[in-house]
Amino acid sequence: MLEAGNNNELPVIPGKRYFTIGEVAELCDVKPHVLRYWEQEFPQLKPVKRRGNRRYYQRHDVLLIRQIRGLLYDEGFTIGGARQRLEGEGNRDDICRSQQIIRQTLLELEELLALLKR
Repeated sequence: MLEAGNNNELPVIPGKRYFTIGEVAELCDVKPHVLRYWEQEFPQLKPVKRRGNRRYYQRHDVLLIRQIRGLLYDEGFTIGGARQRLEGEGNRDDICRSQQIIRQTLLELEELLALLKR
């Protein structure tokens, strides 16, 4: 799971329902072709596909991609090792993902509060 320090390096996830592959690439600091490759390697990653096979990612997909990125780039896991780690975490993964969503929501609320105070 992404640690708080790593999470600060990545941009805040906007409060949108769907994200394009280009937006997700920027939010997660990876190239679009890497995201397409990870879709093949990680069965948990299933963006919605619409007209012309356009991919639309949801917030939980972005969080999962950030988690995969953390495992591969920050913790040094191989693709297979990261896949096993994600498959084996189960409830722990849900708890970690919930904690990250809460942290993200708090950051967004703090930004909104700062804007309102101006």
